Amino acid sequence: MTDRELSNLQVFLVEPSHTQQLIIIQYLQSFGISDIGCVATGGELFERLQHSRPDLVVSAMYLPDMTGVELVHALRKDGASYEMAFLLISSETNIKYLEPIRQAGAIAILPKPFTREAMHTALQSTLEYVHPEKLGLEHIDIEDLRVLLVDDSEFSLKYLIKVFNNIGIDQLAVAHDGRQGLQLFSQHYFDLVVTDYNMPEMDGLQLVEHIRNHPERGSTPILMVTSEQNQSRLAAIEKSDVSAILDKPSNPPLSNACC
Repeated sequence: MTDRELSNLQVFLVEPSHTQQLIIIQYLQSFGISDIGCVATGGELFERLQHSRPDLVVSAMYLPDMTGVELVHALRKDGASYEMAFLLISSETNIKYLEPIRQAGAIAILPKPFTREAMHTALQSTLEYVHPEKLGLEHIDIEDLRVLLVDDSEFSLKYLIKVFNNIGIDQLAVAHDGRQGLQLFSQHYFDLVVTDYNMPEMDGLQLVEHIRNHPERGSTPILMVTSEQNQSRLAAIEKSDVSAILDKPSNPPLSNACC
């Protein structure tokens, strides 16, 4: 991805602080992005969205009329906006408030203050999400890959489906918890399993263990996608027999890790 390509992105910034607006605009302009619309509230954003659809919405966590959580959920519930890339910039560190943002399929969550490198990575992820390139792998027929997605968040499932469709993978089955995922895995053949960690009924680690004990398909590649912050739980995930671990928001992009 080049900065010349980044310059083609259209961005809407939702930030009530004029000072913060200027700081973020300067970062965006440093990558050649000039098509930047600024509003101070969520209501103003949705008024603008009636006339224009940006590639990326950048928002603060706390707005005069709603929170960033409420904003991204409203975007995801809007049929015309739910696939829009979303980037949160916030000094909030409480996982209770950040987790719904991750589950809604945000491109990234940047802390305040953030680095230019972190912003560049988020913008590159946006560009890949908005203008995907089909995977060109000589040894794999990408269109024939069968993938099982396991996640209890409907937002996360929609985001994963979008990402896989973008890279040319359309044969997707979805499960809303580990138990349902295991049932589908037992009944059908899959080339890849992508699972969340925290789920009801059966969590991701338990699902991995059951798959690895399957008599015929125990070696199926498994990607664990998680926003887990607890160090002991992260250590348990790292020690499990997963093929790769990706953070929510997925960074690097899923397309770089799935094949």
